[in-house]
Amino acid sequence: MSLESARRVLRIEAQAIRDLEARLDASFERAVELLFACKGRVVVAGMGKSGLIGRKISATLSSTGTPSFFLHPAEALHGDLGMLARGDALLAITYGGETPEILNLLETLKRLEMPIVTLTGNVKSTLAQASDVVIDVSVREEACSLNLAPTASTTVAMALGDALAVALLDKRGFQQDDFAALHPAGRLGKKLLRVEHLMHTGGAIPRVQADTPMPRTFHEMSAKKLGMTTVVAAGGELLGILTDGDLRRLMEKHGGATLEMTAGDCMVKMPQTIGPHVLASEALNLMEKKKITSVVVVDGERRVIGVVHLHDLWGLELV
Repeated sequence: MSLESARRVLRIEAQAIRDLEARLDASFERAVELLFACKGRVVVAGMGKSGLIGRKISATLSSTGTPSFFLHPAEALHGDLGMLARGDALLAITYGGETPEILNLLETLKRLEMPIVTLTGNVKSTLAQASDVVIDVSVREEACSLNLAPTASTTVAMALGDALAVALLDKRGFQQDDFAALHPAGRLGKKLLRVEHLMHTGGAIPRVQADTPMPRTFHEMSAKKLGMTTVVAAGGELLGILTDGDLRRLMEKHGGATLEMTAGDCMVKMPQTIGPHVLASEALNLMEKKKITSVVVVDGERRVIGVVHLHDLWGLELV
């Protein structure tokens, strides 16, 4: 019985979204243009369940490049109207379109010349008539078995809010770098970490020159504890690398004669490198694919600016 009830809810809500998709028209385009042109913040307002959906929509807008905040209409009438400013735009969510607390904001909104985009199930409502753009988010029925509790209607409103946010994201040319800048913490932040934030830099970089004798090269590798060293030219350009594995193979082949060589004699030329702005997840994938434990970070002139080790990336939930 419970499973059938759940399937019924999902069918109704899925159908409501399909109906909305078929109904979208030029009003959606106008809404995107209006919100894109907003010089201030997109103020999202709604009461009750619509307000809860509005908070989520506002958060999604803010995290995808459209400055936004949620305004509780009732609180607005008790002092929070001061949060509004000329240049802002209102995104109102009200299924019936007659929510008194939102209607009471109209005088202030008009005085501030704030454009209004309304998501409503009643396109002939008072608020709809006062709005610059109206998007029809009506549903045939609520998923509630009593056809009373906001269910399908809130699902449709949230989906439409996501559609607006993504359309604005695309219109702004919002890129992965922009997203990373707004999500520095948590799992998303970790997935979007750049190599430059994780690499060993400065004195922590194992570094020798091509004429460095192998005994001193061994010491540098041991001291920096990364299982490798870079071999650089006088100007810092990368010439090659040496790893613990390379040294084992050299000792097996040449024995004690290896100690008479220089780093330049033993290095692996043209090693794998990456730039500092590469995602940590990309660096991890590269290392796993190439079966290497470290990768050298270079600038545009192939100067060594860092080293990333596999251990620096493990545990960051990058997948």
